[in-house]
Amino acid sequence: MWHVLLVDFEEVDESLLDALPTVGSVVIFLASAFAYLASIAIAIGMVGVMYGYSYSYSNRELRLGRTVRARTAARRVCNAARRRDGPANGIPQRVEAAVPALLTEGHERAEGDDCTICFQPTEFPVNRHSKVYVCCTRRVCNGCTLAARQRGMYDCPFCRTPHPRGEAATLRMIRRRVRKGDVEAIKYLGSKYYFGSLGLPKYVPRAIQLWTEAAELGSLEAHHNLGDSYYFGRGAGVEVDKPRGIHHWEQAAMRGNAPSRHNLGYAESMERNNELAVQHYMISAKMGYKESLDAIKRRFMEGHATKAQYAEALRGYQDAVGEMRSSHREEAKRIET
Repeated sequence: MWHVLLVDFEEVDESLLDALPTVGSVVIFLASAFAYLASIAIAIGMVGVMYGYSYSYSNRELRLGRTVRARTAARRVCNAARRRDGPANGIPQRVEAAVPALLTEGHERAEGDDCTICFQPTEFPVNRHSKVYVCCTRRVCNGCTLAARQRGMYDCPFCRTPHPRGEAATLRMIRRRVRKGDVEAIKYLGSKYYFGSLGLPKYVPRAIQLWTEAAELGSLEAHHNLGDSYYFGRGAGVEVDKPRGIHHWEQAAMRGNAPSRHNLGYAESMERNNELAVQHYMISAKMGYKESLDAIKRRFMEGHATKAQYAEALRGYQDAVGEMRSSHREEAKRIET
């Protein structure tokens, strides 16, 4: 069968042989055209890729630029806040811009000074005329405690829990409240470490730690205690840090803590800022804080306060004291004396 595949070129038509160069040219032309079209397609693809890359790159640069601008703006805000509030340790510098806010806030007594039964503000000093019961960490004034005993209730006047027997039972009860995150219990335990009571050793660093935790949770009395410790350097191992002490007093004063407000007046008077000191004293005097009223009286006698300022402070003090009085409280005072 191989003879079928053999071709006798002598018998091939000469016209076909003449057409072979033409067919070859066509094939070459088609191949060239195909290659040209392929190159065009490749070029178009490369242009598209480059355009897409440049588009994504420009978008990335745009996003990056926005991010940089946002971070720059945030940094400017932080720097402005740092210049306004002080260094990075969280202790604000006492700049003049902060003084108006300090004087316009905290003119009303804090709710923590109110008795949880009669809802009246407690007389100063608060810890002498009221008691915090460790079972519920509620403050009850001496008048309501006396009224409860007159009715035959010798347990906690608020929650009716029997009183713990002994210092060990009291300590267990208060530590149970501390584990639950009770801010009043944390401050209370810090005070026991500070003075070394309830069988605890006197350990000021632990007291400062507990007071700091309570202050972060919103305890105004803890802020006041920290302010006293840092400003005056009270307690073993506590160095004098007046800016930090003033910072804690300010935090408490702007939320209605009268002793801290009075101490701010004292700090200003030590700096010979008598006008600002009198303004602080007037705020706390109108809350019923007698030490502030006496301070204004001394400033008046020294010529640093006007007669009108002293008269205004005296009227405000008398009004505040009148709001804190009750028949049971007066009876409790007579019994104590």
